[in-house]
Amino acid sequence: MRVFYSLIIRIYSGLILVAAAFGNKKAKLWRDGRRNQWDTLKQDNPDEQWIWMHVSSLGEFEQGLPVIERLKENYPKYKILLTFFSPSGYEVKKDFPLADKVAYMPADTNGNAQRLVANFNLKAAFFVKYEFWFNYIKVLKDNNIPLFYISVLLRPKQYFFMPWGRWFRDRLRDVKYYFAQNVETAGLLNTIGINNVTVTGDTRFDRVYSIAQNAPRYPEVERFINGRKCIIAGSTWPSDERLLYPFIKNMPDDYCFIMVPHDISEQHIKQIESELHDYQLYTELNHEVKSKVLVVNTIGMLSKLYQYARFAYIGAGFYDGIHNIQEAVVYGVPVVFGPKYHDYVEAVELVELKGAFVINNQNELDNVFNRFIADEGFYKEASKVCNNYVAKKVGATDMIMKVLETEI
Repeated sequence: MRVFYSLIIRIYSGLILVAAAFGNKKAKLWRDGRRNQWDTLKQDNPDEQWIWMHVSSLGEFEQGLPVIERLKENYPKYKILLTFFSPSGYEVKKDFPLADKVAYMPADTNGNAQRLVANFNLKAAFFVKYEFWFNYIKVLKDNNIPLFYISVLLRPKQYFFMPWGRWFRDRLRDVKYYFAQNVETAGLLNTIGINNVTVTGDTRFDRVYSIAQNAPRYPEVERFINGRKCIIAGSTWPSDERLLYPFIKNMPDDYCFIMVPHDISEQHIKQIESELHDYQLYTELNHEVKSKVLVVNTIGMLSKLYQYARFAYIGAGFYDGIHNIQEAVVYGVPVVFGPKYHDYVEAVELVELKGAFVINNQNELDNVFNRFIADEGFYKEASKVCNNYVAKKVGATDMIMKVLETEI
């Protein structure tokens, strides 16, 4: 099975190279970033000791970040190697200051795994959430390097738990310790004889809580809001924006709207502008407030902007799965999103608790938005749910570090 798995990895890597050759931008970044990867993936001093943190992309980086910060604080003698699988994570965080080296993860072949482990004096490794790379898992185990999974999330229908998944289940037993997001994940691991697991929850709550506690003020945004109640739509896609435009055009005068599109390319911003007649661009804000809509055409602000929201719309629920809702609910902001949310534990739980609300069409969006506007009791109860939910979720990093006291 290991030979077959390694063959699949090589085929997958080859397909990415083919896509790159045909001009796929993400595939080209993946290829080019790995072209000279071994120039970075080696330690410069044989006396150095390293901890390796591997994440897939930006979302998983946010989950790993609270642990990186605490590792640097508690174990300052160790250097940090940070690797990414996806260009969308690496290209944004390649200069991340808390890591001593940042690189792409080489493809999961036995040779690459052996080489990386040989190039670093690794004391421990941390993989985040879904990053199951079985050659790396085995090589780490063979070299007595403890591997920990952070914010791991498993589901009954995954291949680990299929009748034919025995080889993959055996690889899971090579992991030193699992820090699970929920009880279901821990239970699934228990059913296959893995008991070295603690339910800590999602470390991203620690991250968004820290952001909220230290969020900067934006005077130019506050001038735009100018005492009005504010709705924020974060990481929107065209499928979201089509539903938002009719509501925006009929929005009450004592409300304003901040739209933060996922795609801030000039072409997409022009598309948004063609639908809105009463708007300002963030990069063109001045002291004059002359519109009801602010379109944020820069990146990196969204998680802090939610501090100004009464309620928020979270994008991509009609695309491939909603964006981060934790960034909003940490401020006690109720959230609304489309139907593709079931893969996100916090979304499912908040829908059940009535701190988050699902819409499937224009009429449902108008109904829930207008209820938030007109029904103060409804709004306050949803906000209270979000505040209480976050209060119960923070602290995962503390639990992880407590276990690591005896493991590193």
